[in-house]
Amino acid sequence: MGVGVVGCGNIAPIYLRNLGAFAETRVVAVADLDPTRAEARTKEFGVPKTTDLEGILSDPEIELVLNLTTPGSHHEIALLALQAGKHVYNEKPLTIDVAEADELLALADSKALKLGCAPDTVLGAGVQTCRALIDEGAIGEPLSCQAFMMCPGHEGWHPDPEFYYKKGGGPLFDMGPYYVSALITLLGPIKRVCGASKKSFATRTIGSEPKRGQAFEVDVPTHLVTVMEFAGGAVGQLTTSFDVQFHTLPHIEIYGSEGTLRVPDPNGFGGPVIVRTKGDADWSEVPITRPFADNSRGLGVRDMVQAVREGREPRASGRLARHVLAVFHAAHRAPHTGQYVEIDPVVRPEAMPK
Repeated sequence: MGVGVVGCGNIAPIYLRNLGAFAETRVVAVADLDPTRAEARTKEFGVPKTTDLEGILSDPEIELVLNLTTPGSHHEIALLALQAGKHVYNEKPLTIDVAEADELLALADSKALKLGCAPDTVLGAGVQTCRALIDEGAIGEPLSCQAFMMCPGHEGWHPDPEFYYKKGGGPLFDMGPYYVSALITLLGPIKRVCGASKKSFATRTIGSEPKRGQAFEVDVPTHLVTVMEFAGGAVGQLTTSFDVQFHTLPHIEIYGSEGTLRVPDPNGFGGPVIVRTKGDADWSEVPITRPFADNSRGLGVRDMVQAVREGREPRASGRLARHVLAVFHAAHRAPHTGQYVEIDPVVRPEAMPK
């Protein structure tokens, strides 16, 4: 299927490399607000065309638009692509607001088009091996989980970090898609959410070039503790933070009636997968049993092309991304009400084939 890529920033090279290697995809053209950057990607990866957004939308060779723009543009670009009759795969998050996500889903349905969204790390070997272990009963009945994504923030290294602290930013919107998508893949959809949050610093100071020393205001919570109830009965907690200098906590642990499963970094595709069950003297690493352990970003696009051909829902679907987005907004809203926020249901994605 012919693919047009909009946005040629830091994440684009791995997509272009993998989409050029998959048998199911062929990158036809790339576009960027900076034509020089688009031209450089064209030459680097042997893409036939450098164009602009209008060129992507009007090209009959392009059936699918890969939207790698910044989050604030995800809705606008996806809307235009769907209106032009293209399937769309967005980088995460799907949109900033849930109403925007609903608009895209309704439009895609009305035009019989597919809408997908990163992250596709959940389709990789690590998370899929963990899913197989859970489904096979390796740790018994899943009862609860804990997940942690904690760091000191991005202003110390990122050349332009301010957007991470504005609407649509913060640790949950930035890194939460990997964690929440993984938890839904492993345990099923989330039923309701509550939690607590704080904004530890009113301003942040950039420590990297070219804006070193510049201060900016923080508009969003930077430490969130989110409690989740899953439709299948498990309960869990996710802590996401830009306020933690150091920690020793795992990425994700799933606690079952017969043992514990330690899930690898959900921002990657591989392992290690660690398990300990009743009677074990110690933790042990479990062999990876599923494909795509290397960096396979673009795997969600490949699966979506297959879904178009097979007439099924993509595994990294817009509906899953909408469910994840609703969890984020609930986690931001719940601390102000002191109450649980109910989440609309979604179907757990199918497991990847062996």
